[in-house]
Amino acid sequence: MNEFDHEKLDVYRIAIDWVSLAQDIAEALPRGKGNLADQLQRASSSIPLNIAEGAGEFSGAEKARFYRMAKRSAHECAAVLDVAKRRSLIAHEHFAQGRSLLLRIVGMLVKLVRSHS
Repeated sequence: MNEFDHEKLDVYRIAIDWVSLAQDIAEALPRGKGNLADQLQRASSSIPLNIAEGAGEFSGAEKARFYRMAKRSAHECAAVLDVAKRRSLIAHEHFAQGRSLLLRIVGMLVKLVRSHS
């Protein structure tokens, strides 16, 4: 089976897992927290989208640029989790699972950036 370049990356597959979890987290937020849910959904989707864009580039510098953007979005998601945790809006299991996925994603993206810089 033919694959796109981004589909060959473990970080892309993990980022897709994160998007699914982020959607569950966003849906579980209480009414009136739509702004937090929207922010989480936008930043979450941005991670695999930027990974895909980076993987599709020929230039190493451009690849690294998109992977850095994905990394920034992962950090943004982590901050949303922190806010939700501080305000007691998120289940501990969701927080722990999300944080674990985001730490893996960031670590993998750092390695990709370094390999293309």
